[in-house]
Amino acid sequence: MSQARDLPDTIAVFPLSGALLLPRAKLPLHIFEPRYLAMIDDALKTPQRLIGMVQPFESPSGKESLQTIGCAGRITALSETEDGRYMINLSGMSRFRILEEVGGFTPYRRCTVNWAGFGRDLGKTETDPSFNRPAFLKALQRYFDDQGLKTDWESLSEADDEMLINYISILCPFEPEDKQALLEAPSLTTRRETLMTLIEFAMRGGSADEVMQ
Repeated sequence: MSQARDLPDTIAVFPLSGALLLPRAKLPLHIFEPRYLAMIDDALKTPQRLIGMVQPFESPSGKESLQTIGCAGRITALSETEDGRYMINLSGMSRFRILEEVGGFTPYRRCTVNWAGFGRDLGKTETDPSFNRPAFLKALQRYFDDQGLKTDWESLSEADDEMLINYISILCPFEPEDKQALLEAPSLTTRRETLMTLIEFAMRGGSADEVMQ
């Protein structure tokens, strides 16, 4: 599945607040609600095995709406617990733009989507030519200490630019709207700049909501 034309026009979507999937990154998920267990079962029957991760938000009317842009992931690992829950890994394939929600008889939500404009997601690993890795890791260490977070620093130091920036974007406990900003970043450089803004602002004790306005 290296071309946008190989991707389906309609996919199941999983609205999960604060969860971020990025192209070429992995996201582990614990599935236990019956409607999403059905979603996984149905996805496994398709050639692509895709699930679209989307940030939900509450509209002024109080209805749960979906952000326009999400990221599709391929189910690449699955294990089942004794009580019927699924532990899965999604491997990020490509971002998409939601065109409309599809009605039907499935207990989960489905949308028609457009993959145009996200061609680089299906290409080679991105680089960040202006990335100052030592300064980034130093700031990250301070942030993790401040937030009480732990990680494998040796693995991080060995990761390539894209893997490092995307992993930290997924891992950090930012607000859903900040996660959406990281998802929509047009390049790896832009994502890293957004990420650093969020980290620096959090270290100053500010609200992440103020950063993205």
